[in-house]
Amino acid sequence: MTIDAAPALRDPTDFGAAIRTIPDYPKPGILFRDITTLLADPASFSAAVDALVAGHRDDRVDLVAGIEARGFILGGALAHQLSAGFVPIRKKGKLPHDTVRIAYSLEYGVDEMEMHRDAVRPGQRVLLTDDLIATGGTAEGAVRLLRELGAEIVAACFVIDLPDLGGRRKLEAMGVEVRTLVAFEGH
Repeated sequence: MTIDAAPALRDPTDFGAAIRTIPDYPKPGILFRDITTLLADPASFSAAVDALVAGHRDDRVDLVAGIEARGFILGGALAHQLSAGFVPIRKKGKLPHDTVRIAYSLEYGVDEMEMHRDAVRPGQRVLLTDDLIATGGTAEGAVRLLRELGAEIVAACFVIDLPDLGGRRKLEAMGVEVRTLVAFEGH
C-alpha cells in the first residue's frame, strides 16, 4: 500500500497539499483524507484556523461546538480565536452529566451522539465544526441536537468537503451556512 505524504509546504494556505490521502482505508475503493498532516504543520494549522474563523469574527459567536474527535481539535482553536466557549458533541455514553441524545445516519448505518443538557442555552449563537463533511449525517444530527436545546446555528465549518456525497447540500437545505477550505471529488 502506498501512502501519499503531504510535502513540505511553501504556501500554508494550500490546504489540499497539506492533507494526506490514504487509499483503500477503511475499505477498498475509499480515499481517506487525513488531516493529521495539516494539523502537524504549524503554518498550515494556523492558516486553516484563521480561514475557518474568517467571516465569523463579527457574528457574535457564543460557543463553538466540535464533533468528536477531530472537531474537538479544530473547535478548541476556533473558540480561542473567537473568544467563545467550546461544547463537545460526543458519541453516546462518553459524557458524565445529564445529556440529550440524538440518532443520526451514517453512510452504512445509524449511531447516536450526545451533549450535556446544560451546554447550550436558548438563543446562544453556535458555530459548528468538524474536519470533514461527507454524507452530512453526523453534521445534520449535530445541528438537530443543538437546535433542540435552542441554539442558533451561525454556520458550520469544515476543512474538507466531499461534494459528491451531498452533505453540504443537506446542511444548506436546513438553512445552515457551510464553509469549507478544500473539496475533493469522489469519496
